[in-house]
Amino acid sequence: MASSDQQGVLVITGPTASGKSALAMALAEDLGGEIVTADSAQVYRGMDIGTAKPDAATQAKVRHHLIDIRDPAEPYSAADFREDAISAVREIQARDALPIIAGGTMLYLKALKEGLATLPPADQSIRDEITHEAERYGWPHLHRELGKVDPDAAARIKPMDSQRLQRALEVYRISGRPLSSHHEDATESCPFVLLEIAIMPPDRSLLHKDIEARFLQMLDQGFVDEVRELKENPDLHVGLPAIRAVGYRQIWAYLEEEINEQSMIETAVAATRQLAKRQFTWLRGWQDLHTMDQPDMAEALKIINNTTILA
Repeated sequence: MASSDQQGVLVITGPTASGKSALAMALAEDLGGEIVTADSAQVYRGMDIGTAKPDAATQAKVRHHLIDIRDPAEPYSAADFREDAISAVREIQARDALPIIAGGTMLYLKALKEGLATLPPADQSIRDEITHEAERYGWPHLHRELGKVDPDAAARIKPMDSQRLQRALEVYRISGRPLSSHHEDATESCPFVLLEIAIMPPDRSLLHKDIEARFLQMLDQGFVDEVRELKENPDLHVGLPAIRAVGYRQIWAYLEEEINEQSMIETAVAATRQLAKRQFTWLRGWQDLHTMDQPDMAEALKIINNTTILA
């Protein structure tokens, strides 16, 4: 038997609402696989409806990894994912099953594929300091500050991308080194050979309709009540990565009576479409990527069978 580092790993990705989860599930059932979820919101317990988390029946059919492994009050990073995913893949391979990494958090997949720099751990006091400055002066002001100390990072991070902007400034204030210079010291790349398949729907307007329909379906399934229950947890607040997830932050604002129901729906759908746009942008620059227009099982199997990566 080949060593675990020589065995291939299947990756199924694509923009949100493209059907990647269903395709990964079908392939896992057909090929005897287990799914390692690459989703930055499904890692959190109590966040089920808004993350389209596989239900108990689905998880009973195919084993899933990296779901419900964190409380929403505990941030989960790309570095955490990389470490956990590598561990999960090796466990799956030890059972002679096929690891299928499925999800659309592109930073996670990039971290697995290319490695990550060793960054200083989070410092809550500095994060609070940055948050207070943002409340007083605004995130664009802090973006200009980042541009002075780390122009490369500022060029990549948008002025209102508060999560990434806060982390870049935090790293600089802790270490005295720009985030971009840390990235030059990246750790080793992925220890496995990856066969990467992305669903890339050619008709963006149809995807936008699917995104809206899915969000409305989530509302019918009780998404607002799910966020209401999260709000009852005194440890949770809107500054946490979990609560900033698309859909959650808009419903949180609605429950805070900052926006009305219609505005909540419109802004959540718009934010999800923007997420899909960013995912497309990531994937267009991806190396060694096999693409398909839709989640077609036969086409995916053809791609798999035409390579020796999973042999």
